[in-house]
Amino acid sequence: MPRDTRAAAPRRETASFDLTSQPWLPVLLRDGAEKELSLAEVFERAEEIRRMPGDLPTQEFALVRLLLAVLYDALDGGPSTREDWEELWAAGPEGFPSDQVAAYLSRHRERFDLLHPERPFFQVADLRTAKDEVFPLDRIVTDVPNNERFLTMRAHGAQRLSFAEAARWVVHAHAWDVSGIKSGAVGDSRVKAGKVYPQGVGSAGMLGGVLAEGDSLRETLLLNLIPREDDDLLRHDEADLPVWRRPLPCGAGPLSDAESGLPGPRALYTWQARRVRLHHDGHDAYGVVLAYGDPLPYRDMHGREPMTGWRRSELQEKRLRKSPVYLPRTHDPARTAWRGLASLITGYPPESVRKAGKDAAPGITPRVLEWLGRMAEESEALGQDRLIRARLLGCVYGTQQSVVADVVDDSLSLSVVLLSQHDTGLRDAALRAVQLAETAVWLLGNLAAGLAQAAGADQATPREEARERGFGELDVAFRQWLAGLKPGVDADERLENWRRTAHDLVRALGLELVASSSEAAWEGRVLTAAKGGRYWLNSASVERGFRTELRRRILTPKGDEPPDGIGGAPSSHRPEEPAA
Repeated sequence: MPRDTRAAAPRRETASFDLTSQPWLPVLLRDGAEKELSLAEVFERAEEIRRMPGDLPTQEFALVRLLLAVLYDALDGGPSTREDWEELWAAGPEGFPSDQVAAYLSRHRERFDLLHPERPFFQVADLRTAKDEVFPLDRIVTDVPNNERFLTMRAHGAQRLSFAEAARWVVHAHAWDVSGIKSGAVGDSRVKAGKVYPQGVGSAGMLGGVLAEGDSLRETLLLNLIPREDDDLLRHDEADLPVWRRPLPCGAGPLSDAESGLPGPRALYTWQARRVRLHHDGHDAYGVVLAYGDPLPYRDMHGREPMTGWRRSELQEKRLRKSPVYLPRTHDPARTAWRGLASLITGYPPESVRKAGKDAAPGITPRVLEWLGRMAEESEALGQDRLIRARLLGCVYGTQQSVVADVVDDSLSLSVVLLSQHDTGLRDAALRAVQLAETAVWLLGNLAAGLAQAAGADQATPREEARERGFGELDVAFRQWLAGLKPGVDADERLENWRRTAHDLVRALGLELVASSSEAAWEGRVLTAAKGGRYWLNSASVERGFRTELRRRILTPKGDEPPDGIGGAPSSHRPEEPAA
């Protein structure tokens, strides 16, 4: 419902909140202290900053992309060559272009005023509905569930926001806002009966965000800064500009194709997927108008958007009658980062099978990781033994993308040598290790289902519970094992080490399941085999089959083939029948 604005204090048009000098960006310093800094201070102190923990993980992704847009533009599109990038990296904190960024922010200072009367930052100054409604700030604050006041820090809604907090949520809204029916703004040709019908989520909402993190914000920014020389990975066009450098401010309606141009990182990282106007009283924000902005065509943008993986879309290929067609690969909140390692470092999902006659890859790795793989091969500045964190961030939307159902935030520490497209020995060992883990947990699920079947009980729930517990048990062990996969180690020896670790951990879980099985499972029952004949199924026979298959598939290299030949994720979950 719109907010009654008559009780609110009149808006002071002379108010100002300069984002280049006012503290508003949350940072975690490397000494553990938390602070809020201005844009200029963040770049000046980038080496002291560990990361930028926002109000939500997705807010951090949006804010880092904003900083990258500033850095790209301050450097006229980024470093020209890999040698230029290497100089920035090797120079350390003293060589970071903070002075250049400070001069840039000074030149464009007026464009970073959150309350500017004509061009407020990331907003439209005169945005309004036909009825001049002002809505609660809940519309841009994602941690306030619509009509669900449970498990939230704002049980009574977001009544007022400081300008610092409001600025963060405005940036977040453009990136991650939900879809659904929204208020129609005066001047928007899409308005029907005062509303605009669903136009899709925010500019990052369909991405499975991937951020390469270093030990400091300085390193993180540089690790995600792709030189112009690598145009085959990331296209840099002269027309690529951040929103604050557009000659004209946004209006209520969407920009035409000619006005929006061909987006590159500077445009995409500041894409105005919404039209926003904060209402304030000179001290705090108390209301907002939120409408649809510029739609973003996600299809085949892998040459322009480097911070997500990509997947082939057979549905789009049939509809458009062209091949290949790539769409962003989103994250599955039920699947930990290491289980999706294949799609991160090769572009191939773990379940993919190259089809006959289909030459195009079923997926494309995030370009930022592919670029780091190149640098690992060619640059001594970065070094192949360099550990980075691949941070996975995203939103999961529900009910026709009208609500945020879940937020994904996971990370994986790995050596950049695993990103190499040529020196693939360690990479292949890592992928095989994931496959072995999937297979071991699949067998554990079969064990749980077999015990339930022996007792005459439902099999689905025990199977899923066992799989969840199995992956949870392997999680820490695999992450530690992967972090130790560096140049100079023997890939075969490391893989053999993982075989024993996965086997022993899953075998122990299996024995616990058998020990805790019911008396009915111990007694068992007679069943009919699929090919005829009858056999006795009880916990002992199920355990024997589990031990045998676990040893054969995990400890023996000849047993590496995953169940059903599909990346360790079988299409059938039936427990294997013990011998009669």
